[in-house]
Amino acid sequence: MALLDQTGRYSDLTLNEDNLIADGNHVLVAYTMVPAEGYGYLEAAAHFAAESSTGTNVEVSTTDDFTKGVDALVYFIDEAAGKMKIAYPNDLFDRNITDGRTMLVSFLTLCIGNNQGMGDIKNAQMYDFYMPPRMLQLFDGPAKDITDMWRILGRPVENGGYIAGTIIKPKLGLRPEPFAEAAYQFWLGGDFIKNDEPQGNQVFCPAKKVYPLVYDAMKRAQDETGEAKLFSANITADDHYEMCARADFILETFGPDADKVAFLVDGYVGGPGMVTTARRQYSSQYLHYHRAGHGAVTSPSSKRGYTAFVLAKMSRLQGASGIHVGTMGYGKMEGDASDKVIAYMIERDECQGPEYYQKWYGMKPTTPIISGGMNALRLPGFFENLGHGNVINTSGGGSYGHIDSPAAGATSLRQAYECWKEGADPIEYAKEHHEFARAFESFEHDSDALYPGWRDKLGVHK
Repeated sequence: MALLDQTGRYSDLTLNEDNLIADGNHVLVAYTMVPAEGYGYLEAAAHFAAESSTGTNVEVSTTDDFTKGVDALVYFIDEAAGKMKIAYPNDLFDRNITDGRTMLVSFLTLCIGNNQGMGDIKNAQMYDFYMPPRMLQLFDGPAKDITDMWRILGRPVENGGYIAGTIIKPKLGLRPEPFAEAAYQFWLGGDFIKNDEPQGNQVFCPAKKVYPLVYDAMKRAQDETGEAKLFSANITADDHYEMCARADFILETFGPDADKVAFLVDGYVGGPGMVTTARRQYSSQYLHYHRAGHGAVTSPSSKRGYTAFVLAKMSRLQGASGIHVGTMGYGKMEGDASDKVIAYMIERDECQGPEYYQKWYGMKPTTPIISGGMNALRLPGFFENLGHGNVINTSGGGSYGHIDSPAAGATSLRQAYECWKEGADPIEYAKEHHEFARAFESFEHDSDALYPGWRDKLGVHK
């Protein structure tokens, strides 16, 4: 069926991007887009913009001149590259009746909403967006960042460095006592433990039984090591009141050490409402955004939805203190070395994205959290690619898979960071650092792939 040609109203290819940015009255969004067979590129793009803002697929009698003033406009297309850019007037986006702030659900509803299912669009995926200064002011942004973690750990608040963390493994199946013991064993060498994304209040490991035991483990580890320890507790729940009940119980349980607790939320499956609830109700806690499930739309093989870069950038707007950003090809997850731009965008005050140069005007940064198949042997190459080590790394198998103990695994992670920081050769460094050396024997497959001949050089022969 032929659609109404709306290119005259919903596109203006004479608009200049630099002028749009200078004026600050539009959110700019870049998409890859392929029209369905038989539809023209600009016509499909204009229909996309119409559906994203004030229009539909027919003329309607209720449209007036004011309505036309808040139309989304296609201002750039490159049919050969399969790209389009749309300018969305700031006034299109929903505002809270309680405090006048804006919300991410409105951004997603307009810019990703119905347009994903239109018959004249074969596929479309957001790969970057530009948020003007006025709109940035209307988002919460993070309340806490990695400097708060460094301060608790007694480190400098500038370049405080690598935070060695883990995920209790197995991710499910431990009763409260062995769970707490696993935490204690890691904290003897490491800094940070997080619940894995499905861990919550299972019948075999009730929250009200396990958290007091975890806090006892934290206190004992702090006494034994003389170092502060950090714990990220999963408060994810469908219901606002359930989420707050979990959070309140955790804060009460950890008492005088409640500042050492982060709150983990599964922000992709839970949605922006869950992230914002945690950000606003518990602004004194570090907000740990776990992105479980995001690959359903952000996988490099996906052609719909939005990219992992966009997800991370949105998380900073919402107020995530840290978000998982993958391992950039150095762990078990999808991705490659170029994914470091995801980390740069959320941690810097200004950064060039895939399409837009974004300034954050002092909004607190969001920490890159590195997780998924990492161990001490993979870390030096990861740090070299990223260019710094100011991240939280949660290595589950990389800690609990160490041949000696979880504490030794944690120590090997710290040593991997020091090895890279010193610019040392990992094999030579291993000769003087036992836990790091034993990581070679713990993860032999990686050792063989990354450091050929390591057995001879380290004198390891079975």
